[in-house]
Amino acid sequence: MSATTAGPGVTRFAALGTTAVLLVADPARTRAAREVLEDELAAIDLACSRFRPDSELSRANAAAGRTVTVGPLFAQAITTALRAAELTDGAVDPTVGRSLVSLGYDRTFASVRPEDVRPVAPVRPSGWRGVEWHPERRRLRLPPGTALDLGATAKALAADRAAGRAAAAAGCGVLVCLGGDLATAGSAPAEGWQVAIADDHAAPSSASGPVVAVRSGGLATSGTTVRTWLRAGRTLHHIVDPATGDVPAPFWRTVSVAAATCVDANTASTAAIVRGERALGWLRDTGLPARLVRVDGSVARLGGWPADPPSPHRPQGGPR
Repeated sequence: MSATTAGPGVTRFAALGTTAVLLVADPARTRAAREVLEDELAAIDLACSRFRPDSELSRANAAAGRTVTVGPLFAQAITTALRAAELTDGAVDPTVGRSLVSLGYDRTFASVRPEDVRPVAPVRPSGWRGVEWHPERRRLRLPPGTALDLGATAKALAADRAAGRAAAAAGCGVLVCLGGDLATAGSAPAEGWQVAIADDHAAPSSASGPVVAVRSGGLATSGTTVRTWLRAGRTLHHIVDPATGDVPAPFWRTVSVAAATCVDANTASTAAIVRGERALGWLRDTGLPARLVRVDGSVARLGGWPADPPSPHRPQGGPR
């Protein structure tokens, strides 16, 4: 995997179909932190990739209808995904694997056909409540015909795990960002980690847009404008409404949420995209700081999220 470094203590490289960014408070400890991050990313990919036939996820999906014993990391990922489903009353549901395939997301995003004339035939997922999971024995049984996709939680889990391990290895504060999923551990710089918010984490940085200081915990941004493709004239994306098996009705373009962990932040941001207008009341009840951008560009802020600077521009959505 290739990497580029911009500035002391900042490393970027491709991973998990996105860009991994590592910030280390003490640049001299970057190598130790990066080794841990790469190890964590390799492990989560082998456990949770929907596109690797040798992953535990692929093997579990192939065994639907039978009970299987899974490894410790995949067990944590399953527990995390089912907890997210419970906390969101099913708005974030790991049983959307077949739904994503039916929409055309049947291969890595880089390989998804940008235009496809085949008709869209959404497949409604079987539902997370039908998953039989015994965490103490790590025994899993999926209903026949069910396929898991852990995209809503596994990357955020990897960010949380990697940040904790990297901070311990480096002996200083670190920030790990995987696409729009960001986790911190250890002591942040005095001014906090400065994070720019935008629709696309990979867009060129701009000094004129929203920037927040993250001192602990996690922050996640979910959106519907970057990972898109056309099928039968419809613009589709990677977030599924489990109630229909289709993409949600367009309402929010981007949702950013801060929480104690990246998993909790991404669970909430994904659920908000799915819930549409109803997300405002639900997020208010959680008390989490959130910034929501409607498809027309207007912005709603909740839970003490700071006001945007007086500029119409939207900068890149990763740490800088």
